[in-house]
Amino acid sequence: MATKSSSAAAAGGKRKAFGKHNEDGRTKAAKTASGKKHIKSESEDNESSDEGSDVEFHTGESTTSPPNESANGSNPAKSGTSSREAHAKQKQLAQERKNAKPLADEVHRTKKLWEKLRRKSHVPKEERQQLVEELFTIITGRVKDFVLKHDAVRAVQTAVKYATPAQRKQIAKELQGTYAQLAESRYAKFLIGKLLVQNDKEIRDIIIPEFYGKVRKLINHAEGSWILDDVYRGVATKEQKANLLREWYGPEFALFRQPKGTEVTGELSKILADEPSKRTTAMKYLFDMANGLIQKKMTGFTMLHDALLQYFLNLNPGTEEFKEFFETVKEDETGDLLKNMAFTKSGARLVCLLLAHGTAKDRKQLLKAYKDTYQLMSGDNHAHAVILAAYDLLDDTVLTSKTIFSEILGKNEENEHIVFIANDLNARTTVLYLFEGMSKALFPASHATDLEILKEIHEIRTNTSKKDPEVRRKELVAAMSPQLLAAIANSPADLVATSFGCQFVTDVLLSATGDKKAALEAIASTAGGDPNAEAPEDAYQALPPHISTTIHGGRMFKTLISGGRFDKATGSVQKCDPPLNFADLLYPVIKDYIVQWATGPSSFTVLALLEASDFSSKKELIKTLEANKKALTKAATEAPAPKKEETEEKPKGKKGKNASAPKGNQGAKLLLEKLDA
Repeated sequence: MATKSSSAAAAGGKRKAFGKHNEDGRTKAAKTASGKKHIKSESEDNESSDEGSDVEFHTGESTTSPPNESANGSNPAKSGTSSREAHAKQKQLAQERKNAKPLADEVHRTKKLWEKLRRKSHVPKEERQQLVEELFTIITGRVKDFVLKHDAVRAVQTAVKYATPAQRKQIAKELQGTYAQLAESRYAKFLIGKLLVQNDKEIRDIIIPEFYGKVRKLINHAEGSWILDDVYRGVATKEQKANLLREWYGPEFALFRQPKGTEVTGELSKILADEPSKRTTAMKYLFDMANGLIQKKMTGFTMLHDALLQYFLNLNPGTEEFKEFFETVKEDETGDLLKNMAFTKSGARLVCLLLAHGTAKDRKQLLKAYKDTYQLMSGDNHAHAVILAAYDLLDDTVLTSKTIFSEILGKNEENEHIVFIANDLNARTTVLYLFEGMSKALFPASHATDLEILKEIHEIRTNTSKKDPEVRRKELVAAMSPQLLAAIANSPADLVATSFGCQFVTDVLLSATGDKKAALEAIASTAGGDPNAEAPEDAYQALPPHISTTIHGGRMFKTLISGGRFDKATGSVQKCDPPLNFADLLYPVIKDYIVQWATGPSSFTVLALLEASDFSSKKELIKTLEANKKALTKAATEAPAPKKEETEEKPKGKKGKNASAPKGNQGAKLLLEKLDA
């Protein structure tokens, strides 16, 4: 047993010493008895491997070399060469084989040039131009040979980076016919991105058509899938996108293109409307292709999300196809599919539609995938729509407040989350939607897609949701209000510093429920101080503008004093209940500077105080204004004094935007009318 064991150990040592066979003639590393590595040629390896094979399988004797012998059985001391000389010889042989390869000298030169060019800050512009010219003289006419070498392709990418438009087009044309192959290359795929990032239409129209007919192959390729999706998402025209997407509907769409001059559509519903007989085959092909990617966990592609949306839009609710698709999405254990879909336009719409069509149990399971992701989703261009849909569709408002509010609002003491939400164009909708609804002030033209999705799910929820929408909204507002009011009370200056922040404060104070006194007092305190105060000349930086000098600040105070929103239909202010009584909180803060307010940009705030029915110091205010009537008259008739930055000489012959606007402070004029009445 001992002999057999030692023989096996020796054979194992022999195998480790000689390494594995390699048929392409590359050099390999073999460990000597001392643990060092030697580079050996293939011929030596084959000879020693054959010898070891005989010993190991026929004699069974130990073949371990003596300590002072090298792995190939030779002893450097006996042969008259040292270990260092043997290493040098092997290194020389390796270099000779490397030099024997095609374009060896050219690749070596391009790598040297690339080493200089990549250090942009260390190379003057003139020298860089010379290096680029030299690089182009090497690669011109041989670009195809360079781009498939992992080291040489970097030099070509650098050439594209610093090339002129004409030189880039030259490279693009020289590579024509190989882009599908380059997309599958681990390194060459980046060259496609370098060519397309310049947004050259001619280069784009050279590259993208080469992907036609190869979508199924590329989208399933580990390397090619990402470059194909990047091209589809960020570079392709509407027509090119349609051509690529149509290949998801069947092989015939990959083989045959639409005649030139005809409109190309990627919408499956339009294709099936023209040819209803293709529905069965197209839907099956699309589902199989998409499901293959889902099973392989390759779910981050925009093209996949577009295809899934087209599939879902052509399903009939209640059918087996519909149920199978719903289960496919829900069965994604990791939730990667749902998470990835939320961050694309088509994917977000699809998730909203799935929530709308699902049962209460389905909705809970779908939203479970977004745990710890809601805060990120709230600020995304597309994912925030999923949160809005959840507000409108989940009947369990307690679940909504626990899962969504706790993430997007943060902890009670973390006011920075709410300050971010108030000022972010996307995130603000996830809070103010419950207060303002589908108003144009909250959803500008850039968010028109949100309104379309909301209208779509509102129609569907009439059949799938039980709770009254207004009851659901009020419950969510009640759950959210305490934390929002606390944030306003703790960070009033940060919130009123911006237009979005003032709109946020106004909406919350008008529509929130609970004790608002602390929040109202905090907002009133931001109006303190001299509106005309300036920083000392030796100050490190200028003072921030006083809130009374900003349009958004004056509008916020005016609305809070009136105690409600103006309703265009009735022509009156709809008071909130209970009343805010903000006028009595604001006046003590600004009364020492009331004349500056009445003659400045926020004069309408003072006018709102006079018109407020619940203002207890109206007589005192009228008396102060009567005493300063001269200042009011001057402000009402004369143009305001320009600011320092506006005193610089402007080009002659150009009138300002407000050249034809009436001069004088309009708020001061109305105050005078009130006093004279």
